[in-house]
Amino acid sequence: MKDHSRLYQMTFASIYPLYIQKAERKGRSAAEVDQIIFWLTGYDAGGLKEHIDRGSDLEHFFLNAPNWNPLSDKITGVICGYRVEDIADPIVQKVRYLDKLIDELAKGKAMEKILRSL
Repeated sequence: MKDHSRLYQMTFASIYPLYIQKAERKGRSAAEVDQIIFWLTGYDAGGLKEHIDRGSDLEHFFLNAPNWNPLSDKITGVICGYRVEDIADPIVQKVRYLDKLIDELAKGKAMEKILRSL
């Protein structure tokens, strides 16, 4: 079993700007990144800002998500060499779900598809 303690200790504030940069390099917006985060986690702008300002680590950011989206199980595919649907550790899986959605945004996918709209 792989040790994910380093990933758990990373702050959300340290990876959030990387998500924004990745999206903007591909002509997408910070607002779209936020929309994805809100959809997946149930955070609103205030909750997101609070975790960024507080320096919450990824473990606490995802454990405290107010309304985890039940459609997240529709997120499939490979990220960092692993199939997201097969990741056993629930926190790592949630981190990779978000990574996958940001990748889809950067690849130009429509928001309706990214947000798994029915």
